[in-house]
Amino acid sequence: MRSTRRALFSERVRVERPAVTDEELNMAVFMDVHTLGDSVSVDDVAKAHAADLEKQGEHGVHYLRYWVAEPQGKIFCLVDAPDAEAAAQVHREAHGLVADEIYAVSEGE
Repeated sequence: MRSTRRALFSERVRVERPAVTDEELNMAVFMDVHTLGDSVSVDDVAKAHAADLEKQGEHGVHYLRYWVAEPQGKIFCLVDAPDAEAAAQVHREAHGLVADEIYAVSEGE
């Protein structure tokens, strides 16, 4: 049994991955922070996020997720974008609520 298990784990498996486009190679992940000062509702943020999703393709941006700290009036958005300005431009055109801070981030495990 032991040698059979070892044989199963020692076999190499080749995984085919889809080709990566030049645009995808140039994308970075950003976290933006909006500080509104007053409380904010999740429903209002959901509407703003929907507007972002409608505009994002025009700028080569892909908004991934968002989080809301309602009582503190804070919104956090995670976005794939060619640069921070492209991410900000989507917000600007979609609803005018541009982030106060934008950080390039790396995902940890």
